[in-house]
Amino acid sequence: MGSKKLSAGILLYRLRGAVVEVFLVHPGGPFWAKKDEGAWSIPKGEYEAGADPLTTAKREFHEETGFEVEGAFHPLTALKQTSGKVISAWAVEGDVDAAAVRSNTFALEWPPKSGKTREFPEVDRGAWFDVPTARVKLQSGQRGFLDQLQQLLQKAGEG
Repeated sequence: MGSKKLSAGILLYRLRGAVVEVFLVHPGGPFWAKKDEGAWSIPKGEYEAGADPLTTAKREFHEETGFEVEGAFHPLTALKQTSGKVISAWAVEGDVDAAAVRSNTFALEWPPKSGKTREFPEVDRGAWFDVPTARVKLQSGQRGFLDQLQQLLQKAGEG
């Protein structure tokens, strides 16, 4: 049995009047450079079985954005990706300055087969989107988190 890949992330949201906005990040590096629709993600990262997913989600949010996230964390139902990866996520209300995103970096041989290694940001930008726009921008396997957020807010009488 291969071990399943586990990932945990934060769906940060804010209310602008009656409009719900969510914070998404765009992956860095050459593969994603020209991709927009269906390329964005919630800030997230992988963790080992046995590790605490919420701790991972908070750490990854900080690593990918430079921001600490605090507040009431509402667990969402984990979503299984077509790759087999399982993403756990928490919705939390908050606000960050998308223009101030500062990500950690990763090394990649670029151009391919060049023998040169370059550093790329894990995330090259972040942005706030209303839910209909977020649904278009977000990687398809994560769109279910938007539905869950809307249900959560309806129950809370906010959405």
